[in-house]
Amino acid sequence: MRSWIAFWNILLKDMRTYYLKPPNISWGLVFPLAWTGMFFIKSGSGMGSIPTLLPGVVAVSILFGTTSMLSVTVTFEKKQRSFERLLLAPVPLELLMLAKTSGAILFGSANAFVPVAMAAFLIDLSGVAWETFVPAVFLIAVASTFLGLFIAVAVKEVFEAQTFSNFFRFPMIFLCGLFFPIENLPVFLKPFSYVLPLTYGADILHGAVHGHYAMPFTLSFSLLGIFCIGLFMLSLHNIKKRWII
Repeated sequence: MRSWIAFWNILLKDMRTYYLKPPNISWGLVFPLAWTGMFFIKSGSGMGSIPTLLPGVVAVSILFGTTSMLSVTVTFEKKQRSFERLLLAPVPLELLMLAKTSGAILFGSANAFVPVAMAAFLIDLSGVAWETFVPAVFLIAVASTFLGLFIAVAVKEVFEAQTFSNFFRFPMIFLCGLFFPIENLPVFLKPFSYVLPLTYGADILHGAVHGHYAMPFTLSFSLLGIFCIGLFMLSLHNIKKRWII
């Protein structure tokens, strides 16, 4: 019980300190809106392009929202040595890091529904399979958050975290089938697509909106879950190696 009280208080502290600050709230709203407007206008296909672009815009909003916030907050706390005080607390490391990452997961999930809300004003979304769409959004947020945690553990400065994040984020935009099918990529690039977690999340979102999955959605869900667990365990290993021992 005490562990879960600690979990809740760490989450609340992070929400008040980082995620619920007016600049971050406005950024969390403006950024997805900017992405949505940019792609909808750029396509030049009118309202008919919105269902095609919506899954990609949702995934990009999650990816940038989670990795940007978490890589900065964790790196900043480590640099200011406030993170070391948490490591001294009688709380399992796994639970501690889940508490530190839960705020980013919630922030990224909220970001995802900004373009959805915008699209709902323009087109009918009654055909979306929400029972698949919503769990996919959550899993993408978890995977992206743990990717941000992996990045934060690997660097020392906040600016390094942002630079290192872009090393992963921008290739994902072009290689994960967000805005054009993986089948259209050059043959030598296709293998890289299938080692990126966002590939499977994007396929689920496209399937939930359009009803067509490039891969069985159960396989995509399973692989996305494996990526979540793998990134989290790898981050824990690096924390123990770099920050504790």
